[in-house]
Amino acid sequence: MRGNFSYHNPTKLYFGEDALGYLKDEMGSYGKTVLLNYGSGSVKRNGIYDEVVKILKEAGKTIVENPGVMSNPTLEKLREGIKIARENKVDFIVSLGGGSVCDYSKGVAASVYYEGDCWELFWVKQRQPEAGQKIIPIGCILTMAGTGSEMNGGSVITDAATSMKLGHVFDERLMPKFAILNPRYTMTVPMEQMKAGIYDIMNHIMEQYFSDFDDNTSDYIAEGLMRSLIVSSRVAVKNPQDYEARSNIMWTATWALNTLIGCGKSEDWMVHMIGHSVGAWTHAPHGYCLAAVSMAYYKRAMKPGQAKFARFAKNVWGIDGEGKSEETLAAEGMEALKAWMTEIGLPLKISEIGGTAEMVEGITKTTVIYPAGYLDLKVDDIRAIIKESM
Repeated sequence: MRGNFSYHNPTKLYFGEDALGYLKDEMGSYGKTVLLNYGSGSVKRNGIYDEVVKILKEAGKTIVENPGVMSNPTLEKLREGIKIARENKVDFIVSLGGGSVCDYSKGVAASVYYEGDCWELFWVKQRQPEAGQKIIPIGCILTMAGTGSEMNGGSVITDAATSMKLGHVFDERLMPKFAILNPRYTMTVPMEQMKAGIYDIMNHIMEQYFSDFDDNTSDYIAEGLMRSLIVSSRVAVKNPQDYEARSNIMWTATWALNTLIGCGKSEDWMVHMIGHSVGAWTHAPHGYCLAAVSMAYYKRAMKPGQAKFARFAKNVWGIDGEGKSEETLAAEGMEALKAWMTEIGLPLKISEIGGTAEMVEGITKTTVIYPAGYLDLKVDDIRAIIKESM
């Protein structure tokens, strides 16, 4: 392993069918007024909302509700949540829903006691809250596996007015104080959301894996996570009520993006950057946006990263390398990835999720370019990837 790093993750996890039973005890450490953020109402239809509200009331909390957090939370909705939290002087935020609700809750928590333009400071300029600024603590009750937001500081917000979808990784002050993970809850989401979440997990791992060539323990962990996800995804697509598969997917999602497998590595998040822009223009599920641009991107990265892609073929897909060149093996690994994506029903093109040729320039313009693992990308490269993905 190369370089120097520190690792600290303050989020406490409760996992399993009885995980919600720990909520009341956790809430005893925080103030009286709780902001409850949730989505469009599925948590009410499936009964999870009632369970949570009952426990919060038993804990003596005053509940302020903020429903309607969408799958790609908007800046307008963020400002609405900030206003609600300020007016009610909330002491704690409970995020009830998928990763988008958790992302959104972090944004609210960071911004309530910041007097300036939170979008400009946190998402555009990528700054952290000042050291002395008050931050509202949050807890996450997860209903969908995918983002890993339950155990990291990430928060993705979309400015609908400019079609800019930006992510910001806050420091550990914004990590959830606790996260409740009951795999049964993930069975309440539609099949399409489950599939999108599965690819989001896979891509999180790949974007940390496809960098560097050193012998790194983090890569061995990543390979194990990917193999587990592939096995469980095949089971879950055939039988979404399979608890073992759904529990493995949920646990893999958390470890895919709690910063562990990025230790000692450079990382390449450009599939996410392009995918964010695609999502801002098409409003398609996040994981689908990533899937739609992945093949074009990784085929470009495969040549300079050939040795790692060959390793991916052998160690993740179990492809026999006997008598094959590194180039052939790397290509077979990409074909295995593509076949798996097709098998579980993921889109391979932006046009499959509502993208049109007229969007190419807009998507290109709103894609943020970061240093990439094996590629030195320019605007023309982004445009070419998007065109090939269309």
